[in-house]
Amino acid sequence: MPTSLSDPAVRATLAGARQLRSVEIPLPDAAVHRIPKPFPSPVDWRDHWIYFVMIDRFNNPSAPPRFAWDRETGERQGGTFEGVRQKLDYIQALGAGALWLTPVLRNRPSQPSHHGYGIVDFLEVEPRFGTTPERADAELMRLIDEAHARGLYVILDIVINHAGDVYAYKVNGEIKDAADWSGSPYTVFWRDENGAPRQDWIEAPTTPPREAALWPTELRTNRYLRRQGKGGGLHGDFESLKEFLTELDDEFGDKPVWNRLISIYQYLIAKLDVDGFRIDTLKHVERDFALTFCNAIREYAYAIGKRNFFIYGETKDEEHVLAEYTGRYTTDEDGRFGADASLDFPLQWKLGPVVKGFAPPTLLEDVYDLRKRIQQDKHLLSTHGEASRFFVTFLDNHDDHSRFLYPRGGGDYAHQLTLGIGCLFGLQGIPCLYYGTEQGLKGTRELYAEHVDHKPEHVREALWGKPNGFDRSNPIFKAIAEIARQRALEPALRYGRQYFRAVSGNGTDFGHSSVPGGIVAFSRILNDREVVIVGNTTVAQPFNGWVVVDARINGDATGFRVSYSNQGTAGSREIASGDVTFYQRDGSRSPGWARRVSVALAPMELQMLTQVGRA
Repeated sequence: MPTSLSDPAVRATLAGARQLRSVEIPLPDAAVHRIPKPFPSPVDWRDHWIYFVMIDRFNNPSAPPRFAWDRETGERQGGTFEGVRQKLDYIQALGAGALWLTPVLRNRPSQPSHHGYGIVDFLEVEPRFGTTPERADAELMRLIDEAHARGLYVILDIVINHAGDVYAYKVNGEIKDAADWSGSPYTVFWRDENGAPRQDWIEAPTTPPREAALWPTELRTNRYLRRQGKGGGLHGDFESLKEFLTELDDEFGDKPVWNRLISIYQYLIAKLDVDGFRIDTLKHVERDFALTFCNAIREYAYAIGKRNFFIYGETKDEEHVLAEYTGRYTTDEDGRFGADASLDFPLQWKLGPVVKGFAPPTLLEDVYDLRKRIQQDKHLLSTHGEASRFFVTFLDNHDDHSRFLYPRGGGDYAHQLTLGIGCLFGLQGIPCLYYGTEQGLKGTRELYAEHVDHKPEHVREALWGKPNGFDRSNPIFKAIAEIARQRALEPALRYGRQYFRAVSGNGTDFGHSSVPGGIVAFSRILNDREVVIVGNTTVAQPFNGWVVVDARINGDATGFRVSYSNQGTAGSREIASGDVTFYQRDGSRSPGWARRVSVALAPMELQMLTQVGRA
């Protein structure tokens, strides 16, 4: 493995990526597929949705999980690249178009690091994800090639904010693994190959063993790390993760940390032929660097034929903070753009409570109203529908402390889960599904104890240890596959404008549900095609009523039909017109005229309604 960015192997890999070629990839069905390399980008990422895999917790065909599959643990369970590869057909059958993998680079051998975010070698693939350590590199590349042969794109989780636990601190004369925030750098002791701090390594060692310190050589210097302990607002270490000093200038105005990290990830694209990056902890990254990094990576990818390389960031904050890092929002004087998209935390924080009947559906409208105001202020969108490009939407993920499906008091809430997924796949954005959702995973056993200290390990089950853990006949799996099929069939669900709709129980008095347990109703419209999504968020009461539709598009429509229901409802729906009263959220009301469609929903039922004909 190369140890330096100037290694001939690195240079050869970068040069080779500029040579368009094709390779034959055998698949388990005995067919041989020829794919181009570098593998070209999709035209529009909205045509695909993302399946998110924690490598250590997904699958290992050679061994069972090291610990009980449904118990909380911070240790490694043993998932492998080969385990993911052997389930690509399963992921494809679910309908996914892209695969997001947790970080694949080497973490400190003396730590479990099951999540992969504590990278200590930015040029070497994590050997523990291999069937054997020596095979890890080849098995990852085989996984990516086979995904491409199946038409799946691969997105890697990357880290540019910090390295792993590469040193300890000297605090009041003692060696400490962590330290409180300090206004100036601490003395540090770099760690050896066993993870022990070496008191003679106050400065970064020049020729350490490969398992020690930090690699590549160009990153291994005290100057490039902050060394100021934990805290300090957006800056500082994350527990055992050591932050890079990205704002460092050298005497010529150069940014050495920027340049090295950019070069590292350009090399990773060249070597692995991946299609996108998810950037960890993006809001903690110096904004100037974030913009420059995203631009440099996109430009490099474009140069080798990946003309729509996708970059999205973890910016866990409110809408205005996402706006500072997401490409279309940024107003940098140099014309730099940030990430192509952001993980949609503002939506996640509202969608779960709304779908579960804990919060009024109008909260969802508030998310998009604020988003629209920001977009209009920046003069950024050519059409309303373009907003769907810039958010990766999700119900839950590996950092949550409970899964969306969390029946704390017992009961069957599978329909509530598919109601949430139906909304997720219908709302604007690129949907992302966390592994195991399709098998009804609901968190580890510890979550259901009388007193529980919630933590992320509770949502990181070892899926392959679950009896029949990859069951394609699971009703939730089948429901997600059908929802995904509907999204693939309907361009409006991928590119369309979005409008929240008024509903009525009597057909004459219409308003938007402003109490918990109400009706979620919205439309996606593309040109002359409207798809209506309506859901009943109560767990006990059915709803029979009406929902408003676009009068211009549906002026001569003869009716709607239920194209999908998470409870098996089918059939046509009546369409009518007439005078109505609209009740506003401020309590006022006004007369009007509306085109409307009848709906009948069981508790926790979601329906997708589509036009069936014209007069």
